[in-house]
Amino acid sequence: MTIKEALLTELETLPEAHQADVLAYVRFIKIGLANPATLDQQFVEALARVRAIATDRQITDADIEAEIQAVRAGR
Repeated sequence: MTIKEALLTELETLPEAHQADVLAYVRFIKIGLANPATLDQQFVEALARVRAIATDRQITDADIEAEIQAVRAGR
């Protein structure tokens, strides 16, 4: 049995919530292996997408700040 097969076997026996934890961990490991320049570029691209969505939905920086303050006040 290969490592991949063993991982899949083990993964299949976990509850779905824990399967999501395993997926998050694998993605965390992959980030650590990524080229820093690639990560920087992905961040820049993601930020541009987020800003475009905010513009399309007419979400302002003030709206975001108000939402943050509302969440913090609810703690």
